[in-house]
Amino acid sequence: MSENVIASQPAVSSMAAAAVPPGTGAAPASAEAGTTLAILVSLSVCHLLNDMNQSLVPALYPILKDSYHLDFGQVGLITLAFQLTASMLQPVVGMVTDKRPQPFSLPIAMCCSLAGLLLLSVAGSYPLILLAAAMVGVGSSVFHPESSRVARMASGGRYGFAQSLFQMGGSTGSAIGPLLAAFIVVPRGQTSIAWFSAAALLAIVLLANVSLWYSRHPAMAARRGRRQPSVAAPSPLPRGKVVGALAVILVLMFSKNVYTSSLSSYYTFYLIQKFHLSVQDAQFLLFAFLGAVAVGTFAGGPIGDRFGRKPVIWFSILGAFPFALMLPYASLFWTAVLTIVIGLILASAFSAIVVYAQELMPGRVGMVAGMMFGFSFGLGGLGAAALGEIADWTSIDTVYKLCSFLPLIGLMTALLPDVEPRR
Repeated sequence: MSENVIASQPAVSSMAAAAVPPGTGAAPASAEAGTTLAILVSLSVCHLLNDMNQSLVPALYPILKDSYHLDFGQVGLITLAFQLTASMLQPVVGMVTDKRPQPFSLPIAMCCSLAGLLLLSVAGSYPLILLAAAMVGVGSSVFHPESSRVARMASGGRYGFAQSLFQMGGSTGSAIGPLLAAFIVVPRGQTSIAWFSAAALLAIVLLANVSLWYSRHPAMAARRGRRQPSVAAPSPLPRGKVVGALAVILVLMFSKNVYTSSLSSYYTFYLIQKFHLSVQDAQFLLFAFLGAVAVGTFAGGPIGDRFGRKPVIWFSILGAFPFALMLPYASLFWTAVLTIVIGLILASAFSAIVVYAQELMPGRVGMVAGMMFGFSFGLGGLGAAALGEIADWTSIDTVYKLCSFLPLIGLMTALLPDVEPRR
């Protein structure tokens, strides 16, 4: 159940009792678990479809670069157009929906992403490509914070597991996108992007069902009974420490997402330039990296539930440093191996960071999710644009040498306060 609702209601006897719809009596625990697991799986599948479609944008970069004679700076601006619309709007969406949730905003958000995809398939100029990328970002800005809220409501108290299952869908979609692009988009061209509208339509149907569950949840019924926005629960820490912790989280997100952006946006160019691979072969190695990200994303949540969020954050960001340091000097085989290891380690932090921040600011589930996703997209977009300019001035190889030191910022995890009971 959402923290902001819990804060303004008398305590319920158990999470199981809270999840039973009014008028149905006490449902068996297995039925409740089955219902909420079905919601989590639906959210994960929709996240997969959403991020699969979004990942087609960077997968198109080699085609767009050749077709429209773009430089690396312009390629970075496409990433920036998508990620800035998502990052700027997500915290706003989260704050609004914390006070007044909008269950049916989920399928509407997917409709916006669908429109952006269709425009991208027919865009004949660079400005239209930027507009299409921005529209996909707007859909993402609504989808992520509200889906994250529903995942927490359906978690049954296993917040890390719920976030990881939700995030695994997105990471898997991001991995599948380049693979599908290698088989479909690269041989058939830009217009074949329209074929992926079927995935968006399926997501709209699934999200309509999730929205119905969301609107009928006891938390929503209680809120409608009060007819007023709920009051957020107090943080377990003083305001100054909360602000300081959020600043540290922002720096850690910068380290993680700029490095991840260097691989997701420019890895194919790096492989083509340094090892003379074809576009399709480079896409296969990008798929291997993004697949490792999907596995690492899922692993981080349950491990955080078991051992705490801070240890996961420590290991995830700082643990990638030695492998990142070796990457620019590795052969093709070891480049593939190292990027898989980096993806596994680095990706495990995100779910832990989201849940840690939600525990730091109880009652602000949507705002925190919007901030985390927003900072993730925004920092990744800014990083992609900056790295593209550096690549134009120097080389792609120089970009990876500079980025190899970013995981050292993980040392700042030591400044994060403890918000969980000792285990």
